[in-house]
Amino acid sequence: MKLHSSLLFFHVFFQFYTLSATLNSDGLALLSFKSHWTSLPPLINSTWIPSHSTPCSWAGLKCNSFHRVISLNLSYLDIYGQLGPEIANCTQLQHLDLSYNYFNGQIPYSFTNLHNLKYLDLSVNLLNTPFPHFLSQIPHLKLLDLSYNQLHGSISTTIANMTHLQELYLQFNNFSGAIPSSIGNCTQLQDLYLNDNQLEGVLPYSLNNLNHLLNFDVANNKLTGAIPLCFSGCRNLQFLDMSFNDFGSGIPYSIVLRLSENHLSGKIPSGIGNCESLTELHFYSHRLNGNIPSELGKLGELRDLELFSNQLSGEIPLEIWRIRHLEHLFVYNNSLTGELPVEMTELKNLKNISLFNNMFSGVIPQSMGINSSLVQLEFVNNSFTGNLPPNLCFGRNLSVLNMGINRLRGRIPPDVGRCTTLRRVLLKQNKFTRPLPDFERNANLLYMEINNGSIPSSLGNCTNLTDLMLSANKLSVRIPPELGRLVNLRTLDFSHNNLDGPLPFQLSNCTKMDKFDVGFNFLNGSLPSSLQKWTRLNTLLLNENRFSGGIPEFLLDFKDLSVLQLGRNVMLLVRMYTRSLLCTRALSPSHFGSYNAFHILLGTPEAQTRNQWICNNYRAVLYIAIDIHFVIDHVRNNKIRLQHVSIKDQLADCLTKPLFKQRH
Repeated sequence: MKLHSSLLFFHVFFQFYTLSATLNSDGLALLSFKSHWTSLPPLINSTWIPSHSTPCSWAGLKCNSFHRVISLNLSYLDIYGQLGPEIANCTQLQHLDLSYNYFNGQIPYSFTNLHNLKYLDLSVNLLNTPFPHFLSQIPHLKLLDLSYNQLHGSISTTIANMTHLQELYLQFNNFSGAIPSSIGNCTQLQDLYLNDNQLEGVLPYSLNNLNHLLNFDVANNKLTGAIPLCFSGCRNLQFLDMSFNDFGSGIPYSIVLRLSENHLSGKIPSGIGNCESLTELHFYSHRLNGNIPSELGKLGELRDLELFSNQLSGEIPLEIWRIRHLEHLFVYNNSLTGELPVEMTELKNLKNISLFNNMFSGVIPQSMGINSSLVQLEFVNNSFTGNLPPNLCFGRNLSVLNMGINRLRGRIPPDVGRCTTLRRVLLKQNKFTRPLPDFERNANLLYMEINNGSIPSSLGNCTNLTDLMLSANKLSVRIPPELGRLVNLRTLDFSHNNLDGPLPFQLSNCTKMDKFDVGFNFLNGSLPSSLQKWTRLNTLLLNENRFSGGIPEFLLDFKDLSVLQLGRNVMLLVRMYTRSLLCTRALSPSHFGSYNAFHILLGTPEAQTRNQWICNNYRAVLYIAIDIHFVIDHVRNNKIRLQHVSIKDQLADCLTKPLFKQRH
């Protein structure tokens, strides 16, 4: 087999030699290498000319002074085909980059002849072969990138021979088995990426020999056991990700960055503070308990601290609020307590603070936002008191302001209304006094949920708002017609207020409306006919108001309508199970006869618990309110058959006994 391959190689090489007698050996090797491709990029076709004496002017090539190829970069050319062995005849090659193509098959053994090669990048291809152990015979290789292929099998122990290797990228393949302990012999390694494979077993202790390591990633594997890392040279480490494995217990004493989504328990060791080069520290979604060690304040380069979803308690140490480079602090879903110190307001790089679902208390420092460009503040479900700081949007970058479920008082600062970068505002369940601030034109605001305010007409300036939630606000005003400018609105909830007057016809401009809830108010008048533009509507809640004028015919065209509540508007509340959402068409008198076995309710709580409408089968639930006289008329004309009826005394005379007999 080897003899046949050699003969084939020399046959192809001889053909190119006879066609290109003046081209040097490197050029001939490259033309032979190209013969294994099934597609040729125009850049190669137009520049790789056989009649040249050297290939040094060809696209993707660099030569030395002796016209020998020292660099070949064909990345991002969408080349299809296989890697031919002829490339190994370019024996002076130092840099070979074939990444981001569609090469398939195997890596040729002839690569072992590239004794001068220092940089080999075959990433993002379709190579399907076991780990190419023979590459360890390339004596001076410093970078090996085989990531994003379909390589499989175990990582060979021969990797120990790659003593000059500084960067090894094997991520996003199908490697399995254990990480070989011989990898500890690669003492010059700075970047080691083994993530997103199927590696299993424990981490070898020999990893502690990698004193020059800067970046280490083994995330998304099946690794188990304890973490034996306690690098003496951990001051160089900048990135460590061990997330999404099954490590049991024991956090490395000296260094950690990303250890999220494992099963770590116990306390955060104070020795982590010795890792002065750390920029990110991720300990989220574990079972860590106890206090946050104050020694973390020694991480002077730390930018991202994520300790959320644990069982941590106590206060955030003051030393952490003095890390001058800190940008992101996520400690939500813990049991942390205490007040926020004024020192936090002096962090000029601070952008995102997520403290929700803890037990923080006290007044939020009123100077927050003046010295930094805050982007995200999430303080929901704590016990903060006092006023909302007046300059949170001072840096004009604030996107998320979630301060709901606290004990905040006073007025919502005008700065909130002027903050045109806001995307989400949640201030519900506080003790704010009204009115809401005026809102400037804001194309970014998508969601708003506030209690104890009013409905300023300036909300119409937030033209991209998709969700407006002002329920249980004690509002006693009319709905501003300016809200009709919210053309992207999908959900409006003004329920459980004291709103009065009619629905503004301008709301019909909100043609993307999915849910409209104004139940439990004092609204009156009829439904504007222009609301027929709400063809996407799936939930319409108008119950417990003073609406009149009957049910509009255009509701029959709302094919997505699944919940319709109009009860307590001097109307009859009916609940039915429908075969599909299209059963809303039963509202039409001409369609009532097409359904079997109805149960009629009058809207009392007692009746609702005893009776229901049944429509063929039992999938979607639809609430419909029907005018009493309308129902009585259709019962008399046998268009509705009754099985059980609960009727108020004042209506008893309207229905006669024969109507209660089930028809067959």
